[in-house]
Amino acid sequence: MAREFTPKVVTANDLLLGDVIYQTASGWTRELDHAEVLTDEADADLRLIEAAQQINRVVGAYLADVVPQAGGPAPAHFREAFRARGPSNYRHGKQEDDIAPL
Repeated sequence: MAREFTPKVVTANDLLLGDVIYQTASGWTRELDHAEVLTDEADADLRLIEAAQQINRVVGAYLADVVPQAGGPAPAHFREAFRARGPSNYRHGKQEDDIAPL
């Protein structure tokens, strides 16, 4: 029996900077709060295909489970919560004040 589709976001890594990024309705963001929440499986598959075709911008695109909330989606799994916080070895990337614009 097929599993029920749960809300998802498209996530990947920025090809040049390596940062975790999330797909929005009009581009990419480094903030999970601003990611486009996909609730339709066919739409999610199409958005993932679009992301995977952006080989000059992103690497490793996939659909990540989220929990929709008033302030934006929240990670549904530990792995995604860990990725959303940024690197863990020392302060850089999202953890720094100087984040390069998308």
